Amino acid sequence: MRRQKFDTINVVPFIDIMLVLLVIVLTTASFIQTGLIKLDLPTSSAEQKEQPKKELKISIKKSGEIFFDKEKIAKEDVEKSLLTHDKKNPIHLYCDKEAQFEQFVFLLDILKKNDYENLGIVTKND
Repeated sequence: MRRQKFDTINVVPFIDIMLVLLVIVLTTASFIQTGLIKLDLPTSSAEQKEQPKKELKISIKKSGEIFFDKEKIAKEDVEKSLLTHDKKNPIHLYCDKEAQFEQFVFLLDILKKNDYENLGIVTKND
């Protein structure tokens, strides 16, 4: 009876297990991120002293006009007006789908230059 050499390892089962674990982690992470996991949180009698965050809604119309919340801002005053907004508070960008892409990039350049990172681009679902 001759013995076979054992100089290779079959890694296919290991890869299968790792892929299953990856799917579980990614699925769980997406549920947590979008808030689909329902939790019944405990109540507290302590008052909340934290003020709600003030978000800024920036809108770009088809014509290229820029609005901060509902106030129209001239293109040359956008950066000055933006600097009055706290960087920790969220900024939501609304852009008409037929607006010039140049206006959107102009706004993103100003946000990036001034280190605004709490940014969301709002779209609608079909």
